[in-house]
Order: sequence, then structure tokens, then C-alpha cells
Amino acid sequence: MRLSELKTGEKAVVVKVLGHGGFRKRIVEMGFIKGKTVEVLLNAPLQDPVKYKILGYEISLRRDEAQMIEVVSEEEAKSIDNHNTDAQELDYTPSLNSEAEYMPAKTGDEATNSEEKMQKVARHKRRIINVALVGNPNCGKTSLFNFASGAHEKVGNYSGVTVDAKEGVAHFEGYEFHLVDLPGTYSLSAYSPEELYVRKQIIEKTPDVVINVLDASNLERNLYLTTQLVDMNLRMVCALNMYDEFEKRGDSVDLEALGKQFGVPMIPTVFKTGRGVQLLFHIIINMYEGVDFLDKDGNINPEVAAELQKWHENYQGDVSKEHQEDFATADARPHNKVSRHIHINHGPRLELCINRLKLQIEQNPEVRHKFHTRYLAIKLLENDADTEREVAQLSNIKTILETRENEVQSIQKQLNQDCETAIMDAKYAFIHGVLAKANYREGKENDTYKLTHKLDAIITHKFWGFPIFFFLLYVMFQVTFTVGQYPMDWIDQSVNWLGEWVNSNFADGAVKDLLVEGIIAGVGAVVVFLPQILILYFFISFMEDSGYMARAAFIMDKLMHKMGLHGKSFIPLIMGFGCNVPAVMATRTIESRRSRLITMLILPMMSCSARLPIYIMITGTFFALKYRSAIMISMYVVGILMAVIMSKIFSRFLVKGEDTPFVMELPPYRFPTKKAIARHTWEKGKQYLQKMGGIILVASIIVWALGYFPHNEALNKQQQQEQSIIGRVGKTIEPLFRVQGFDWKLDVSLLAGVGAKEIVASTMGVLYADDNSFGDDDSFSDDTEKYTRLRKQMITDGISPISAYAYLIFVLLYFPCIATVAAIRNESGSWRWALFAAAYTTLLAWVASALVYQVGSLIVGS
Repeated sequence: MRLSELKTGEKAVVVKVLGHGGFRKRIVEMGFIKGKTVEVLLNAPLQDPVKYKILGYEISLRRDEAQMIEVVSEEEAKSIDNHNTDAQELDYTPSLNSEAEYMPAKTGDEATNSEEKMQKVARHKRRIINVALVGNPNCGKTSLFNFASGAHEKVGNYSGVTVDAKEGVAHFEGYEFHLVDLPGTYSLSAYSPEELYVRKQIIEKTPDVVINVLDASNLERNLYLTTQLVDMNLRMVCALNMYDEFEKRGDSVDLEALGKQFGVPMIPTVFKTGRGVQLLFHIIINMYEGVDFLDKDGNINPEVAAELQKWHENYQGDVSKEHQEDFATADARPHNKVSRHIHINHGPRLELCINRLKLQIEQNPEVRHKFHTRYLAIKLLENDADTEREVAQLSNIKTILETRENEVQSIQKQLNQDCETAIMDAKYAFIHGVLAKANYREGKENDTYKLTHKLDAIITHKFWGFPIFFFLLYVMFQVTFTVGQYPMDWIDQSVNWLGEWVNSNFADGAVKDLLVEGIIAGVGAVVVFLPQILILYFFISFMEDSGYMARAAFIMDKLMHKMGLHGKSFIPLIMGFGCNVPAVMATRTIESRRSRLITMLILPMMSCSARLPIYIMITGTFFALKYRSAIMISMYVVGILMAVIMSKIFSRFLVKGEDTPFVMELPPYRFPTKKAIARHTWEKGKQYLQKMGGIILVASIIVWALGYFPHNEALNKQQQQEQSIIGRVGKTIEPLFRVQGFDWKLDVSLLAGVGAKEIVASTMGVLYADDNSFGDDDSFSDDTEKYTRLRKQMITDGISPISAYAYLIFVLLYFPCIATVAAIRNESGSWRWALFAAAYTTLLAWVASALVYQVGSLIVGS
């Protein structure tokens, strides 16, 4: 809990102080030291500020400042003690030590009073460190997250694979680390949702420590983000990742000198092998426990020093004896310390402007606990709109903005460039100077990009680039359909065997019908496509991890631009062939809101893997073997063409605004490891299986129930379906779809697909042939008996090959699944766009399928 939550007369023990460095230092100097007891004495008449007693002193704090102090109250300590939540009884999570390390065990003597209980719980909570991983795309943040926490997050070799904050837990040297993997970002400006998201997470969630992950082979560019993090005055450690490539190339840099210039420890790491990770977390513990408790002479608080020494005795074998940021020393003075708060020097003119604006902001104490005022001043000079909204309620906001305008004009006049560019140039000048002082040299022994340049000369060639790309897509889909046939047959046989076993061993009645016709048949008709899903995601993962996906966006940018889109839009569109939901989330990588919105709106045109069972079922039932490949490919081609047409319409008439330049990193090619590819592929397969046990299972039961009730044993299956609830619903809406040649059963299957497209296949099996396994067959097999039976039943009901193809067009274009609509709402920030996507796709599907049926009927009839 927070100190601000305590009531008058209540006591608590301080766990930690949150916030940026300057605020933490001031609060600690006032006596709010970890492990000390604080008591609420008095609330002011207006409930703010509040008077506290700590270390024998009476101190007043505003509530917003007290909100930044984490404490353990007597009530909380009793509750935790009663629930026996000592760390030894926590669930196991991966440890960075050779053996799992946890909190010290309970002693034989139980805490006998509330003071001791509070101290014990506070010690436990103090040993939970919140760590945020921040860095450029492709720098290895997610690799560290996976290595440390054992999580299986996606690691892609292009900007924006991590599109949300991922959380994990690791244990090391008696501490529990709560890790948050933030999206990759090149800066903390507010141009893209990623940048804004990272900034808000750092400011609002206030991590105890930030790990700034740097690509060691590209230091100058990566350090730009570091300068912005330094402006925020955060407790920070830099991990120079891929240091093995740095060394192979013959690069060199004085890490200690580099760290001193930035005031941040610089630790060489290789996350693929784990090199440097233990040292990284060891230094984090030292800084977390010691850096706020140094006096002006550099001595550590004696109590803190004693605790650090006792901790270090137990773990001194884990890392080398000589290391940076060693606070656990006998003389109570840190050794090899480089961490300190510095100000990035932007040059005399800019520094004068920053300080003038900073003085105006400092007149508002209410912002100083949340923001470093120098950071706010810099962001205001950059005309950052989000920062302007943050300070809009300050009492002297008018004066602040007037000061800002005067300084911006002054910089424009004296430096002959806008303020944002001037600050950016100043930061890069600072980085260049620091690297020179740290003796940074680029080697020539092994050029990381040598192979990349040779491959790019072929893969991005103006003549060969497109054929190679389309050939890879062809191979991806061909292997998906052909190789996937064999495991699909095995799963098909297993599902059929299970249905027959239940049918033979259970008594007749609703329960058996539910199991056989609802659950086994419904879920089985979809789970059979797991092999094809795995193969599809294997190819997508390989292209992402190798770096090819970024090249695909590069060669497609001109075409995307003609569609009114950004080159980066191509990556989500390709991902849409797997699943529309992560594809919609991946649009965060697109800086332009205009392009981002249009991409989201046309993504449902991409034939996701969930539509595959429907395509297979219809092509296998109505079309001869020699035409099936053409029919399947036509679905993807029509979807792409419709996406192009709608994109042009939306960019011209619906979504206005300027586009942003196409700026995208093309990382070096890296051959993905077998383990990484297998893990990524299985994670997607696991999500697919979880969907089977969730929405697909529930939907299958609902569709079965609607087709089963009201039940009449005297009726045959077809009559039962017609008089059931679902039959009545289908017959009610049947007139709406007569122009497409659909009957009520096709109408009902379309309604069922609103929840998830996979349900369409199982629903048609229930309604037509009373055989749900039709969707289990591979896409290009000869007609089996059940396909023949299904074809006869559908033709008897008036369904022709033309209406079947019109049905495929409708399935391709109509209402995205509920999960996709929810994703569009989350990414666009408005239900308006989500509902518009659902409405326009359904209308488009109705018109397109009607045209296909009517025109096709005229041609055949003539």
C-alpha cells in the first residue's frame, strides 16, 4: 500500500520510495528510509498536507508525494502473515542462479508483535524489484526477458514485435524481479503509439530500475534513447547486448569511461548465451539498495551498508569480485561507482533556454514528484503535445507557455533551426563527444553487414525482388496445404474414433448428442487444422526472425504508398494471413495515424487461417481436383484486390491527414535458431488450442443447442433442424440472402461465424450432412463418400457451384470475428472505427457475393 492511504494514528514501515532520482533523494534525506516506522499524526483541515512522525521528527508531506512511498501497515502485515506468504512458499519461477534462490526462510521464533511483523513483511516486499526493459527495436530486449524469466515471448527481427508490455518474474540472489518488456522504440517522442506507450509506462508505473538495452554494434544510434532516459533522471543500467558481434568485428570502447560520461553502468552482455546477465542483475541489486543512501561525501548510510555486506557475503561467488557499482564494501563507500545524475549538455544557448523554462515549472511542487522538471522543460521546447496536456492545469501555465514561445523563437533566430531539431542535434553531438572520450573505435575484422549487403543485392533487386517474394509466399502456402495433409489425416482418424467410441458406449439422449454432435464434432472439425496453422506460423516466424520481413516491407513500400498506405503496413497485412488479431495489434509500428487506421480497416480482407477450413470444405465439395488450387488462390487474390480498392477509397474520402516518411530499420540477416523457431511456432499453436477450449467449444455447444431444441424424437434429423430455434432464425433472414443463392442453412452458418470463423465449418456439418468431420480432410484430396453425400444434400437444397463460390466470397469479406473487432477498438481507441469495420465489411460482402452469383448465373444461363 502507499503512505497516503494510512489514516490518522496508524503506523507503517517504509518499503521503498518511488519516482525519479531527484524526488527519491529528497524524500530519503527527510528520513523516509527503508525499514523505518512512520506514524500518521494529523491531517490538515482540507486533508492535505499530512503530518507524519519518523525518526523522532515530525514532517509534513502532500498526499501526492506520500502516494509515491510504498509502506506496509499493521493491518496488511497481519493479513499477509495469516496467509503465510513468505517467499519460500511462492510458486517456482526461473532463477538466474544455478539453484533457485528465494527469500530467507522463517526463523523458529514467529513475530510476536505488530512491529516485528511489519518489519518482516517490509523486508520481503523490499526484495521485489520492478524492472522495465527499454531499448530500440532489434536490440535484444525480449531475448533478455525470455532468458531471465523463462517466458516465451515472440522475438522478431523487425520493428514492433512487442506491441504491448509483457510481464515476467525472475529470481536472483534472494531478490524477485518483476520484469516488464516494453515495445521497442527509437526515442521517447510522441510520434508513434509505441513511443507514447513506453513513455507513459515509465512515468505512470515508475519502475525501480530501467535496463536500457543497447545494440553494441550500433552504439551511436542506440545511445540517443539513453540520453532521453537520462533526462528523466531514472535509476538505470545499460546492457550492451550482442557484444560478441562487437568483439568479432574488432570494435573497442572503454566501458568505464563511457559509463562515467553518461552516469550509467555499461555492462557487456550476450543474451543468447547468458553472458553478463548475472553481473547485470547483481549490479541492479547494488544500485537499488545503495544509490539513494549516499551522503554528500559519498558514504553509505551505516545500516544500509551493513545489510548490503550481509547480503553480499551469501552471493559473492556469483560474479567477479571486482565489478562496477559495488556498494557492499567494508569501508561503507561504493567501489568502481559510475552511476550519478548528469545533465546532457545541449550547448550554452539551449541550456540557457532549458533552465529559464525549468525555473517556471519548478514553481509547481505538485508535478515534481512525478516528473523531473528538466525533462518537462526539454519536452516543452520540443513542442511535445502530450507534455503540454500534462502541464495544462498548472497555475502558471500561461507564463510557462509564453516563456516557451519566447525561447523557441530565440533558438530559431540564433541557431537558424527549429528547437526540436536543435535539441536532437545537440544530443547526437554529446553522444559523438562521449564516444570519442571513451576511445570508441570501429573494427574491420568481421563486417556484420557484409553478408547482408550481398543478400540484399539479390533479395531487394528491382527485377528479382518481387519474383523472390511471391515465390516464397507460394512455397509457404503450398507446403502448408500439402505437408499438412498427413498429420491432418491422423488427427481426423483420432477425432472420428473418439466420436464412434462415445456413440457406442453412451446411452441415447441429449448428453450423448451433445458430446458427439456438439463438442467432439464441432471442436474436432477445427482442431484438425492445427498442423496447417503450425506450418503457416513456422514460415512467418522464420521470415520475421531472419530479417526478411523488413525487406518485404522495403520492396513493397512504393506499392503500399500508391494504395494510400505506409510501407510498414505491409508487415501487419502479411501477418493477417495467420490471424487478424495480432496483425491489428502490429499496426502500432506505423507512425502515421492515417495509415494505421486504414491498415486496420482493410486487414479483415486478409484470409486468416480460421477461414481455411471453410475454403477447404467448399472446394472439396463442389469443385474438381484440378480446379481446387485455383479456387483457393482466388480467395487470397480477391481479398488483396478488395483491400487495395478499399484502401484507395478510405485514403481519399474517409481518413484524412498527412502521411509520415518511410523510415524503417533494415537489420542484418540472422539465421534463427531451431529452438527459437520451434518455440514461437508452438506458442501460436498453443493459442489456437486454447481457442478450441474457449470460444470454439462454447460456440459449438450453443449452435448444437439451438439446432437441438425444441426436440422431437418423432422427427428425422433434417426435420428437427428446420423446426429448431436455429432453423427458425435462418428461415427468418433467408429472404435477405436470396440474391446470393443461399438457403437458410448457409445463412445460419454465417451468423455462427461472427464469434469465430472456425465455427462456420462445424456449423455447416451439423446442418447439412449430419457429419461434422467434413472439415477434417486436406484441401486437395479426391471426393470421399462423405463429401459426395454433402454435395448431394447441398445440391438438393438448391446450392449450386456458383452460389458456393459466392458463399466463399461472403466468408472472405464479411464481419471480422469478435476478437478482431475488439482489437480494432483497442488500437484505434474508439468503438466508432470498430463498429464501422464490422458494418462496412458485412455490406461489402453482401454486395460482392450478390454480384458474383447474379453475374455468374447470367453467364452460365446464357
